[in-house]
Amino acid sequence: MTMTDTPRDDVNLVDTDQDPLETDAHESEASEDAGGATDNAREDLRELVAYLATNLIDAPEDVRVSVERRGSAVHLRLQVPEEELGKVIGRQGRIARAMRTAVMIAGARHDVRASLDIEG
Repeated sequence: MTMTDTPRDDVNLVDTDQDPLETDAHESEASEDAGGATDNAREDLRELVAYLATNLIDAPEDVRVSVERRGSAVHLRLQVPEEELGKVIGRQGRIARAMRTAVMIAGARHDVRASLDIEG
């Protein structure tokens, strides 16, 4: 499976975008243009994290990725079963650090600041 393939159907992707409603028509048009790029970034980052996590653990159907947009920043939360957490974190946190680095680089390509939390 390559990064261009569609994400796995058994992965639960959650979008928790909490943008306030805009009242001015001009502002909403401008935010749609900027928000469209951020929406693409959120989806791309979500797919990246889901791809990495599902290939690391034995139970890929238990992977949960949620995305929250905070201004120009995107915050991703990866949830895996407690017993699989060590496979995602790796020895001395090397895999987790590599995943966070990949997320930050992918976010930079979309002009957003991206962060990743890993929970068990």
